Amino acid sequence: MFEIITYPNPMKLAHLILAHKDPVLLERLVRTLQHENADIFIQLDKKANIDDFKYIENIGNTRFISDRVDVGWCCYSTIDATLKGFEQILLLKNDYSHINLISGQDYPLKPIELIQQHFFANPDTTFIHNASIADNEWEDGKVRFTKYSFGDFKIPGKYQLQAFVNAILPLRKLPAGLKPYGRSQWLTITPVCAQYAIDYLKNNPHVKRYFKTVWAVDEVFFQTILTNSPHKDSLTNYNLRFIELDAGKRPINYTMADADKLTKTDAFFARKFDRPVSTEVLDYLDSIIAAPVKAK
Repeated sequence: MFEIITYPNPMKLAHLILAHKDPVLLERLVRTLQHENADIFIQLDKKANIDDFKYIENIGNTRFISDRVDVGWCCYSTIDATLKGFEQILLLKNDYSHINLISGQDYPLKPIELIQQHFFANPDTTFIHNASIADNEWEDGKVRFTKYSFGDFKIPGKYQLQAFVNAILPLRKLPAGLKPYGRSQWLTITPVCAQYAIDYLKNNPHVKRYFKTVWAVDEVFFQTILTNSPHKDSLTNYNLRFIELDAGKRPINYTMADADKLTKTDAFFARKFDRPVSTEVLDYLDSIIAAPVKAK
């Protein structure tokens, strides 16, 4: 049995889901996240037909981000979509303790009440996987900051142009005296840190221009901006996610064969799941999530 602490004045949690496919799986995730003190926001890739997903908005406390983005894999458009989601959530002024960023292929591993209370008990903490690239804590991240990426460009021959530019120009350097950090894209961020990232780009357009041509920028943007900020001491180096990569460094799709490790981790969410291979393990996780929770 899980134990929680109850608070006399409940806070609220905002979930921001980045989704691009499979309304059935997305609906299942939204229903699982339901809580009286949670609001759910869906940033649906502009390439997807929203008519296939719109019915999900009928589920309690759920709405779509109105400013949708055509998201490219490992491109700045992922950051753009995330920040537009943050902006819409923050404009509501609902005093959320955190904005929990997940994908439409994530799933909770613990009772929702337990997840909510953990964040409510740590209202000033941003949970983010973070490593210093300058101090060689993440070797794979170094090339992100030295080469140009034209993935979001809508021009013919962009990859040939990208190769040519990287062949003739010197290695890039981070602007504004920033030191490079990075790791996983997925995080649970305080409104203060989310607003800081939004404002920082508005006040430093040259930094935004730099990040718009960084490959896999979703794995370095928030780490770099926030660790170089006045809010760095509010970051904890654990994003509460369970993610395993295959030989190609892509997240594996979990099946029932992974049930044991998914239930033994202390992480709150796992990535990723895909129908139909994950249906059985999702059913199993639902039985765990529904376990009784005893209040202290």
